[in-house]
Amino acid sequence: MIGKNNTCPDCGGTKRPGQTTFTVDLGFGVIVVRNVPALVCEQCGADWIDDPVAARLEMLVSEARMRQRQVEVAAYQPA
Repeated sequence: MIGKNNTCPDCGGTKRPGQTTFTVDLGFGVIVVRNVPALVCEQCGADWIDDPVAARLEMLVSEARMRQRQVEVAAYQPA
């Protein structure tokens, strides 16, 4: 995952594999997904999520919309 583009565009720090928390405000409530795989800057903490992970997150958000809960917290699990 670390390659030519491992420099943070925000601060110049180094991006490393790690985890982040993904939060979406659905209007009627929120969904929080923890332990999401991402590249995370060691210096400023900015994060980047790969396309396959983003697709899985979209699926989780869609499922949460159908349940209509005010708050939903989930741990990321690959499909």
